[in-house]
Amino acid sequence: MRPFFYAKILCFTFVHKQVQMKKGIAIIGITSMAIAAYFIFTAKKDTAETIIPAAQTNTSVSKNSEAFNKPFNDVLNSYFSLHAALVNWDSTAANLAADSLKMLLAKVPYNELSMADSSLQKAKDLSEGTAAEAEGFIAERTLDSKRKSFYILSENLYSLIKAVHYDKQVIYHDKCPMAFNETDAGFWISNSAQIINPYFGNKHPHYKSGMMHCGNIEDSVDYRQ
Repeated sequence: MRPFFYAKILCFTFVHKQVQMKKGIAIIGITSMAIAAYFIFTAKKDTAETIIPAAQTNTSVSKNSEAFNKPFNDVLNSYFSLHAALVNWDSTAANLAADSLKMLLAKVPYNELSMADSSLQKAKDLSEGTAAEAEGFIAERTLDSKRKSFYILSENLYSLIKAVHYDKQVIYHDKCPMAFNETDAGFWISNSAQIINPYFGNKHPHYKSGMMHCGNIEDSVDYRQ
């Protein structure tokens, strides 16, 4: 229990510092109460395997064609599988998901989009950059190095989502303030407001699953009508 308890304190401290820096406030009494409440309601054991939340139900009308949305959804689902593999510390599954992501990106018909030529070229360039990073991810030998590649891949894909104005569901831009060396931030994207951290996951050698829900939603995009 000690690694789990320490992880909760560490995560709360890092996230709270981020909020302080943004809002410019530091109310010690309220913080103490928040910490106490946090441990009372979250001091429970996480499951050994992570279940990634189901995709959102969307009944809105898309501005993009189904010929574009279907293969682009497939790309996102491959990314979410990659995220899940990192959460579960599964290098083999992560490589398979990255390979699938790379191949599916090449099948997206960006010419289906109604946009200026310059915007269309930007989307294609971002797609190629994401695919190249997926290939680089596979070439990395360790999970630590794969997670660094995953960070770059995630940022490229998030930029691509914004470039094409993907409007089938809300996409969240999540942040782990201590993803690398417990000092440097890392980001990922999700279709759920629940934080499931791929940088620490559920099988960390020190924290176990104690840091799996560490992080916060930094941004989101919602182009739905």
